[in-house]
Amino acid sequence: MELGRELRAALRGGRQVAVFSGAGISAESGVPTFRDAQKGLWARFDPMELASPEGFERNPKRVWDWYAMRRQQLQQVQPNPGHYALARWERLRPGLKVVTQNVDGLHQRAGNSDVIELHGNISRVRCSLENVIVEQWEERPDEVPRCGQCAAYLRPDVVWFGELLPPEAYARAQEVMATADLVLVVGTSALVQPAAQLPYIALRAGAVVVEVNPEETPFSADATFSVRGPAGVVLPAMVEAIAD
Repeated sequence: MELGRELRAALRGGRQVAVFSGAGISAESGVPTFRDAQKGLWARFDPMELASPEGFERNPKRVWDWYAMRRQQLQQVQPNPGHYALARWERLRPGLKVVTQNVDGLHQRAGNSDVIELHGNISRVRCSLENVIVEQWEERPDEVPRCGQCAAYLRPDVVWFGELLPPEAYARAQEVMATADLVLVVGTSALVQPAAQLPYIALRAGAVVVEVNPEETPFSADATFSVRGPAGVVLPAMVEAIAD
């Protein structure tokens, strides 16, 4: 893929590099979106019944089974060339940081070491009362596992509808955007608030902000550069540009 001279120069000049990623990069690995995963018997449920505190309170077993199914789906997918390109970029520019809206852990599996997860991680489980991560639990077919300390139900460590982003993660994401000199906005619709404000923090701080997306988004007109194409094609070309 050919990149313009000005874009290549901007990429090479980036020393404090940050990435803001969304569902688009994971879709290229075959990760089903929330809506895509609602097939078969799950299609009849309102998303609020599967991913909200109220839905969990009404039927914790249904919510637990939904996320168990999605964890199994993730075991079948692998990072794609876009993920691996970002991991290579980190090796070339130590200190690269990834801020992601994705809950699949594919950035870490590809090799990125500093990943800020705004919406949690579907592979982790925490106590619904104490909010502490639980590493081990007993899976029983007819009931939701409980915390070994307080006996409250366990729940997936993800942000549900109606919940706020983890304050520490969002504060760190804001700091990363404010101190980067090059930001890649990859595969995100730029619609979900408050995360959609992060690229604008980088712009106001003077960073070069490069959007990578197959389609135009509400952020495209504001980006320093907007590159059309899938992450699995564009990002490897970009990392080659800085590796020359």
